[in-house]
Amino acid sequence: MTTPTRRTVLRTGAAGALGTAALAPGVLSPGAVAAPGARADRRTFAHGVASGDPLPRRVVIWTRVTPTPASTPGSGKGPQVTVRWEVARDAAFTRVVRRGNAVTGPSRDHTVKVDVDGLDADRWYHYRFVLDGRRSPVGRLRTAPRARAAVRRLRLGVVSCANWQAGMFAAYRGIAARDDLDAVLCLGDYLYEYAPGEYGYGNGNVDVRPHDPAREMVSLEDYRRRHAQYKTDPDLQAAHARYPWIVTWDDHETTNDAWRNGAENHQPDTEGDFKARRARAHRAYDEWMPVRMDGTARLGDGTRLYRRLTWGKLAEISMLDLRTYRSEQSSDPQAISDPARTITGKRQLAWLLDSLGRRASQWKVVGNPVMIAPVTLGALPTAKAQAVTEVTGLAPDEGVPINVDQWDGYTADRRQVFDHLRDLNIDDALFVTGDIHSAWAAELPFEKGTYPLSGTVGVEFVCSSVTSNNLDDITGGPEGSSAAVEATIKGANPHIKYLDFDRHGFSVLDITPVRAQMDWFVLGDRREADTTITHSASWLTRASSGTVEQAEGPAR
Repeated sequence: MTTPTRRTVLRTGAAGALGTAALAPGVLSPGAVAAPGARADRRTFAHGVASGDPLPRRVVIWTRVTPTPASTPGSGKGPQVTVRWEVARDAAFTRVVRRGNAVTGPSRDHTVKVDVDGLDADRWYHYRFVLDGRRSPVGRLRTAPRARAAVRRLRLGVVSCANWQAGMFAAYRGIAARDDLDAVLCLGDYLYEYAPGEYGYGNGNVDVRPHDPAREMVSLEDYRRRHAQYKTDPDLQAAHARYPWIVTWDDHETTNDAWRNGAENHQPDTEGDFKARRARAHRAYDEWMPVRMDGTARLGDGTRLYRRLTWGKLAEISMLDLRTYRSEQSSDPQAISDPARTITGKRQLAWLLDSLGRRASQWKVVGNPVMIAPVTLGALPTAKAQAVTEVTGLAPDEGVPINVDQWDGYTADRRQVFDHLRDLNIDDALFVTGDIHSAWAAELPFEKGTYPLSGTVGVEFVCSSVTSNNLDDITGGPEGSSAAVEATIKGANPHIKYLDFDRHGFSVLDITPVRAQMDWFVLGDRREADTTITHSASWLTRASSGTVEQAEGPAR
């Protein structure tokens, strides 16, 4: 059987009405953008600055320099240069606490990435870069609290699925305009591989703005140029400059519906060896993103992206890579539950189980690129359900999964995770997810067929897309036209409490010792950079409850 693509999946989705609440505290009016810095040389530092992966005493800082007009992204041209970097307690840089030099050149596309250490825990700093007297924009970074610190709050911006061709990045403007976040959690599809005219805005694939290069990205030059294009967006630059980012990839950073040996959108006869293509994509990602790519506290040239970050005793964030090690997608019911198939890979699954079982932090936050909550279209007929159960081990009324690119296509791995959470009596497991271009709040049923009697093992919050097409975009219907499908999905899946298939934007995840709350903010029109941003919905889970409930309003 063929595996449905994400575009096919989204044609089965659903939605609700646009919220009309005012902007949350810390959100400025439409058009207001936090300036990344003053007196910056925008030619030399055309792609802004960024920071990421905050630890108690160290944070990654990043920029890209253009030392000569010929040193364009992906060109392989230009000299090797030495870039000075500085970290200070104040924006005027009168109290510089760390400084150094970094050498870059065409071999790493003139990007600069430094893992700055020796910083104080739980503190905000400012940083900048200097090349031959020319200064970058000024960015802000912050360090995490010490591992054993008692922390009262962690507040994260949450984003995923930002397709340049499908709209403007007003969601990043909303994040940059806030003054109350600790970091931004990016759950994948930071960029898209498509050529102009492929998967753009709406049902007709009309591009709001075309991709560069004007082809599907396959070569190292392609990936570098596409990263560079995204980082010319002023709202994305502002969001990077204002907060440290904690990122993972999904599939479009390489190509659609990727698995360990191939992808739905990779044709070996015309695009070459898939693993070579993926290596190019990973190299460009490492060059252009403020992230440690070896899975540890060290900054290296590795390819292991899954890693842990702590926020005192309040939260531990485990970021997953669900593309590099997974088995090929399959709609065959027997394959779906085959324990030989995996979405995580054996080593990463063992690492995840260890993360979930660690008792040092209260909330076990999992940065999860694709949904883990089971989602079906309805129960199978009794006779067929029994036959499927005998062959595959699926519960009789699990129904037919909508999207086998998610954990629904790899139920043996999910069963290990859920059994581990139940067997060790682990509370406060919170999966925070992207990928599906829609907003969800769901409980994680230990057994879907006997929910709620069998109880839950955690909660999942899913953010909407920044711009990528959702259901009404694909069908061409008006906003809110997906309500009937939404009702069908919630009716077949009572553990799903909230679902919005029709709006774009960002989320804010607010975590305290007593509860974790997700607030969804939506855009008026993704085609307009200065569009309105309004609060849409808020859902929370109370500590040790494993359930979700609607909140009264945005976290304050």
